[in-house]
Amino acid sequence: MLLLLTNCTVYAPHALGRQQLLVAGERVVWMGTDHDTPPVSGAVETIDLDGATVVPGLVDGHAHLSGGGGEAGPHTKVPPPFLGRYTAAGVTSVVGVLGTDDTTRTTAELVTAANGLVAEGLSAWCHTGGYHLPPVTLTGSVRGDIALVDRIIGVGEIAIADHRSSQPTTAELLRLAAEAHVGGLMSGKAGVLHLHVGDGSRGLAQVREMLAQSELPARVFNPTHVNRRRALFEEAVALARQGCVVDITAFPVAADEDAWSAADALERYWASGAPAAHVTVSSDGGGCLPTFDADGRVVAMDVGDAGLLWRTVQTLRARGHTLERVLPPFTSNVADLLRLPRKGRLAVGGDADLLVLDEQGNLRDVMCRGAWHWRHGVQQRRGTFER
Repeated sequence: MLLLLTNCTVYAPHALGRQQLLVAGERVVWMGTDHDTPPVSGAVETIDLDGATVVPGLVDGHAHLSGGGGEAGPHTKVPPPFLGRYTAAGVTSVVGVLGTDDTTRTTAELVTAANGLVAEGLSAWCHTGGYHLPPVTLTGSVRGDIALVDRIIGVGEIAIADHRSSQPTTAELLRLAAEAHVGGLMSGKAGVLHLHVGDGSRGLAQVREMLAQSELPARVFNPTHVNRRRALFEEAVALARQGCVVDITAFPVAADEDAWSAADALERYWASGAPAAHVTVSSDGGGCLPTFDADGRVVAMDVGDAGLLWRTVQTLRARGHTLERVLPPFTSNVADLLRLPRKGRLAVGGDADLLVLDEQGNLRDVMCRGAWHWRHGVQQRRGTFER
């Protein structure tokens, strides 16, 4: 059955105005204005969206598909989030990572979790390895994992400037970045070195050293959590000017914290004049958000929530920013960095991943790969173990 969506205002993420979208299977196969005649014959289901706003589904570039945590004992391992935790948040594509625990959790488990979400209707990929070196791989090398395993598109999240890291040298990180880059070249994938940046004083110094010491493109180096300290964020903006894509995390930030919320960080980034395409926002969904004392012991913890992505979009909209400006760090910028050409945009030939918004800008409908997962706020597709 063909599906024709009519009478909708589309941000693709750039503003297209009033449009019609024709969906066949998992793809958008035609787009046109209200005055154009769709090239259809035979059975077609038509849905009049009554002027509602339609935007691309969010691409969450950093989530813990197999769960995170474990820093305070085995009972603190976070369970894997169900499908509905992503789709309810407007996330239609997700990239999984391992965190601190790359001992009892493995790349094999992460690939399996990604495959499971794909079977349930989402789009999912992952990185090989985890916080530590040598990285946990499937084939024995990062290059081999990226080149040979469909779901694996990069390596990470490798921890730097963090007491939980393996304290890698710059030379070790550079060798890993080269492995990722060549694996990406061999397979047409992103081949990024995705770096967890802790709150240590070294910050992004090792990334600057790698840029100065190697011929690798700046896009290979992809630091995340860059808004966790305000001084670190200024370092990240400088790296973005050098060609790196820096990733902001949508985590809760208290008023007295030395950190920026995702909304505040994006506003500061835009005001800096750094390239608009060199910033993304991810959720850390399913990951543990621990607070440590001076001796490195966990004294409090929270869990990353994919829902904070859309809440950040709404916060920025409430502050007067247009959807055309707000959407790219959550959609097209992520897809471009990760070389996912059918994601992050609404375009002919692209995947039919889209969100329909109500008059208040809330998520009303969610479509993943041409199938409705939410309609009028009611879940249509559930994960295998969701009730």
